[in-house]
Amino acid sequence: MATSIKLTMREFNNQISLLNHQVGSRVDLRDVDLDCLDVVAMHGPMSPSELARRAGLHPATITGILDRLEKNGWIVRERDAADRRAVQVRALPDRTGELFRLYSGMNGSMDGILDDYDEAQLAVLADFLQRATAAGRAATDELA
Repeated sequence: MATSIKLTMREFNNQISLLNHQVGSRVDLRDVDLDCLDVVAMHGPMSPSELARRAGLHPATITGILDRLEKNGWIVRERDAADRRAVQVRALPDRTGELFRLYSGMNGSMDGILDDYDEAQLAVLADFLQRATAAGRAATDELA
């Protein structure tokens, strides 16, 4: 069963990658731009160096990504209130709403799937996904 779960996770990862690629193509975002925008939307505002660390990218690469995202109205770069020399990156909610609409089919499907599980089963699933995410983060850090 463990092998089946790992195989299914690989298939799920591939399918989500394909979905993200389709969403990105609809709004003219490269895959890496969409990934970075998602990090900022989930965890921001943040500095460009924090984004580079979370995304596992070189700071020079982040500069080009942020330039594209800002030019197309996805993010803004603002001076940090605590340190006027520092910059914070913030996602613009009006634009991210476009992405929520494009993901609405998947989100609706996920809601339907999750409705089939009771609270105890959902707790097991949440634990598994959190631990799998942590393992992925650790494996990524090892390779970095």
